[in-house]
Amino acid sequence: MDETPPGRGWPRAAGLLGIGLATSIVNAGVLIAVPLLAMLVAHGLRGFPSFAAPGLRRVGVAVAAAFALLVVVTGTYDGVWYAERAWAVLVAGSFLALTLAAPGWRLSSRALGAVAGAGAVGAGLLALRSDAWGALDAAISGEVRASSEQALATLTTLGRGQPPSDAVVTAMQQLAETQASVFPALIGVASVAALGVAWWIRTRVLGEGDQGLGPLRDFRFNDHLVWLFIAGLLLIFAQWGDALVRLGSNAIVFMAALYMLRGAAVFVFLSGGMSLFGYMTVLVGLIVAAPVLLGMAVLLGVGDTWLDLRSRVRERIA
Repeated sequence: MDETPPGRGWPRAAGLLGIGLATSIVNAGVLIAVPLLAMLVAHGLRGFPSFAAPGLRRVGVAVAAAFALLVVVTGTYDGVWYAERAWAVLVAGSFLALTLAAPGWRLSSRALGAVAGAGAVGAGLLALRSDAWGALDAAISGEVRASSEQALATLTTLGRGQPPSDAVVTAMQQLAETQASVFPALIGVASVAALGVAWWIRTRVLGEGDQGLGPLRDFRFNDHLVWLFIAGLLLIFAQWGDALVRLGSNAIVFMAALYMLRGAAVFVFLSGGMSLFGYMTVLVGLIVAAPVLLGMAVLLGVGDTWLDLRSRVRERIA
């Protein structure tokens, strides 16, 4: 997710989009659209009239902005609708602030910082009312369970009226309960991925090339975040109450997702890159044995925090 010289960026953007869709339990389009609108407005305020090839480029910007605005305003106007957009605004504002204050930071660092900042502000706002968090938790948990029921209904329709087996129903219900419990972490991961997609779209429509996202092999983040992972483990094993256990679970889920990606980056680096056949093999492996592969990626990512495997390899080659 870091800026590099021009290259083939669209597969990276597609990968981040996939991560966002897979982890988001809210509207992933909103998580992309709001930051994208903020980025385009911020750029326009400081230099929109000076674009080279203004006609074509302005059309591209206008189309992107119009599509993003359409995504933002559509949907059912309920509590979750407002919460999604409020969160996206906080993330977008935090990201723009970090971009202005620390333009030399990696994109991954700015995205993580934006999510952390938005989380802090959001927590502060929720703390102003004692019932705010409970209402939000209930609303989003209800959405997750409703989506699970809809998925089961779809499976029944595809099975020509034959309901799914008890094992499938139980697995879907357990998955929904897990998602409802760790939805803050899932939204955080989806927001980081969405910021990457929004930044890539921004660089494309503004004519800045395809350098918005760096190669996966270079992905990394601050090593000190490992303590968040360790703190999450401590809260779970200490069993100091349901609230702290849930907090620890969210910390572990969020960091595990980051370490999976970091582990994948280390693997791609050590293997010298992957061909289309390699990616297809990984995809099949995820279908057949996802827990094993994802667990190995997490361990490799955590190990890279302590061993800095890529730097060691570079030193040996040099």
